[in-house]
Amino acid sequence: MRKHLYVLAATTALLAASFVAAPAQAVPADHLVINEVYARGGSANAPYTKKFVELYNPTSQSIELAGWTLGYSAATNAGIGNSCALSGAVAAGGYFVIGAGSNGATGEAVTTNLDCTFSLSGTNRAVTLLNGADTVDLVGYGTAVRFEAAAAAYPGANADQGSINRTGGADTDDNAADFSYTKTVTPGAEGPAPTASPTDTTPTVEPTPQAPITIAQIQGTGAESALKGQAVTTVGVVTAAYPTGGFNGAFIQTPGTGGTTKTAADASDGIFVWGNAAAAATVGQCYTVSGTVAEYSSAGGSLTQLSSPALTPMADCARVVATTLAELPADDVKNAYEGMLVQPTGTYTITNNYALNQYGSLGLAFGTEPLFQATDVVRPGAEALAYEQANLRKAITLDDGSSWNYMSNATAKASPLPYLSAETPMRTGSPVTFDGPVILEYRFGGWNYQPRSQVVGPEVDFLTSVNDRPTTAPAVGGDVQLASFNVLNYFDDLGVAEADCRAYNDMYGNPVGANGCQVRGAYSESAFADQEAKIVAAINKLDADVVGLQEIENSAGITYLPGQSRDKALATLVAALNAAGGNWAFAPSPVVTPPNEDVIRTAFIYDPATIELVGPSHILLDAAFADARQPLAQEFKVKGSGTTFVAIVNHFKSKGSGVDDGTGQGNANPSREAQATALSTWANTFDEFEDKAVFLMGDFNAYTKETPVQIIEAAGYANLTEGGVTQDATYQFSGRLGSLDHVFANADALDLVTDAAVWNINGDESIAFQYSRRNYNTTDYHVADEFASSDHDPVVVGIEVPGVKPSPQPSKSPSATPTVPPQRFVPTPPYTAPGRFHLNGRDWVTTCEPYSQTLRCRTEIWATVVVIEDGQFVRRSGWAFNNLTYLPYMTRQAWAANPLGHANEWTAADGRKWRTECDTAATGRNGCRSYALVTVYKATPEGTGGYAFSQANEWVFNNIVMFGGPELR
Repeated sequence: MRKHLYVLAATTALLAASFVAAPAQAVPADHLVINEVYARGGSANAPYTKKFVELYNPTSQSIELAGWTLGYSAATNAGIGNSCALSGAVAAGGYFVIGAGSNGATGEAVTTNLDCTFSLSGTNRAVTLLNGADTVDLVGYGTAVRFEAAAAAYPGANADQGSINRTGGADTDDNAADFSYTKTVTPGAEGPAPTASPTDTTPTVEPTPQAPITIAQIQGTGAESALKGQAVTTVGVVTAAYPTGGFNGAFIQTPGTGGTTKTAADASDGIFVWGNAAAAATVGQCYTVSGTVAEYSSAGGSLTQLSSPALTPMADCARVVATTLAELPADDVKNAYEGMLVQPTGTYTITNNYALNQYGSLGLAFGTEPLFQATDVVRPGAEALAYEQANLRKAITLDDGSSWNYMSNATAKASPLPYLSAETPMRTGSPVTFDGPVILEYRFGGWNYQPRSQVVGPEVDFLTSVNDRPTTAPAVGGDVQLASFNVLNYFDDLGVAEADCRAYNDMYGNPVGANGCQVRGAYSESAFADQEAKIVAAINKLDADVVGLQEIENSAGITYLPGQSRDKALATLVAALNAAGGNWAFAPSPVVTPPNEDVIRTAFIYDPATIELVGPSHILLDAAFADARQPLAQEFKVKGSGTTFVAIVNHFKSKGSGVDDGTGQGNANPSREAQATALSTWANTFDEFEDKAVFLMGDFNAYTKETPVQIIEAAGYANLTEGGVTQDATYQFSGRLGSLDHVFANADALDLVTDAAVWNINGDESIAFQYSRRNYNTTDYHVADEFASSDHDPVVVGIEVPGVKPSPQPSKSPSATPTVPPQRFVPTPPYTAPGRFHLNGRDWVTTCEPYSQTLRCRTEIWATVVVIEDGQFVRRSGWAFNNLTYLPYMTRQAWAANPLGHANEWTAADGRKWRTECDTAATGRNGCRSYALVTVYKATPEGTGGYAFSQANEWVFNNIVMFGGPELR
């Protein structure tokens, strides 16, 4: 879990040098603090009726509270919780008492400056003081999970009088050390002011100003600075500054450093400076900086920083150069770059966008592939453990330069999410490249690339991303298509109609999703309309003939609405699909259904123009599915043929609960193994399925190499998609992609299959685009399209049906032999099928458009190319033109007047030279290739590092023309 930035001054008090040592004293903080929490007001034995939170201003200036809030969170809530707006002012050295409820009438009245509506718990809670979105102070007490370092003790119960008080106004970022319990409650001026450092009457010697030391000397080569707690002075150029977003500081780097590769034995030349003065510093300006060395710790490590800084501008400092990172450094080497300006090169791939909606961060993997769930690629056990270790070495987070939580922070909600838009959807599996430098640092429990200022909205100048959303469902061939689709809790019974059903609300307080209710989908009519619009768009554009559904409402299972048909919600969905131009019917539920069935179920819909039902549907009644959804089977016949097939749709037990068997396959794996055994046994032995083509499909909640899948495969079923392939992944979880959704075919079914593919419209998308997150942010990301219609991707299978094509017609010329219609042309990736593909270790994107009487497809490849910028050669990674392909829907004669359609050489109107070759070994029969004479820039690696650049005129492949005719469409 990402943590907010609670980095305050170091605890050591630095006293003026003297001939006689003065006793150590707590030094008051340099900011407004929570000074006392009294949470037992009005209880038996209570000295005061009202509970309160007391603020103290230890500074020499009055502090206006406009824009400040006081947060109050339950013991189990790691967030800010409820909040109360503050107003007024706290005088220098003064107190401000905030009323916070009462348990009764016992005790005297308390004079408060302001009252909040919440009531403090007398044993365990957390209170947060915020200035805008920035956390200024925090105290957690008792068993609260939100605290600084350790929670303060608040012993006893409500009947035990007393409060917790800050010692001497000091704030060391440790609630347990800073607060102590006392039976004497002192609201406002009744309490003694924290004492200042004692006046030493002994003659003192003025301290000698400290000579500056380098940042590398402060950092050192260890995990933490050896100078922690000491006052130091250094010189640095500001490389990044964060006056907004909660970081409240800046990164500086020693002048003249950077540009040199480091090793694990080196010290970093950069450091974070925490404080208002640093946050207000100018990027590119050089300063002398004095402060106290501290470590901001988060899970697994810490960030070295200077706290309580003083900055003095300097002139004539050498500039800082970004250090090129040609690959992601190992963790021990990252420490040598901590806080430094770096320029990542090469390709990174988005592997986690779930946190983008909440924390504004993207998980990246170095290289051209995202990170996969280990058990989607290799078997559970030692192989999977080793695979995941390799994953960790490739992972890093791109943050947004803030500690904002966009789900709970009101200021953050009013600011557009960083990086994200419909034009820049930041999908997992998509490549990104860095066009400008960033900061490498450790925060929130991991290593991050930080932008040089807070990112607000999608527009950035240091990062290039792509929009590789697939515009059409994958072309899998065949005469009919079979698909599987998890529709993410489609319920037409809504939370608003269920008694005591709570809601998840948007930023304006409007209910969106049902929260802990029998119904699991939308709460309101408007939210349901949003959900349904996306699901309808996805299913209708899927262009399948049969679709197996998961996570649709079992309307008969809603106990407060007895007597409903099991198929009510299914009928609602079919009506919506048809109203939007579809042609669908549903397979009715069987007569016998399971007792105590879940409120979500599986189902089938089909196109009655191409498909008809054969007999009733069947449900497997087996104890193995007591904690899951029972498999539903239906036999289908392709109209105009004698071909039938059986489809069995499944939704196995999830990984979210149940027994963990320790095999690394998530919770409830023994349940899924039993379900796989029961399913495959039923499919192989049930009389109705004997000697028939059988497909097993659905959400199996098991990755490709896990034991439930192995059981199904061992029973004679082939998995039609692959694990560890970006395009075949159906789901993302915890920064890893994998396939939980599968279609399996027995031998007879496999004979019918032309191809299978995943339509990547959901699993790669940010959750911000889902209906359930609409208006959680000031930007409305909702569009009534197929993208983010669910959290699982649909899988599509092409089925070739013998005898479904038109019968041969007699030739008009005298002949005893009938003319057989030619086979249709089937587009294939990467050149003739639109979409994004990963083939031969490379990423490709193809788009197609009408051209004369045919289609022209443009293919681009993700590559590093050399360009000239400002008169210099520069390597850039991105989508690069590969070629054009003209599909075979025009005859050779129709191309005769076009120079691309016959062998020749010519000069185009722009002066460029071209040549075309046809019917060669390179083109094959009925095809032409054209080449253009262009200037090619090259980069050759040098042994000493860097590249040698050159240029030459070469013939470069540009396009291919395929001859055919309109009958091939």
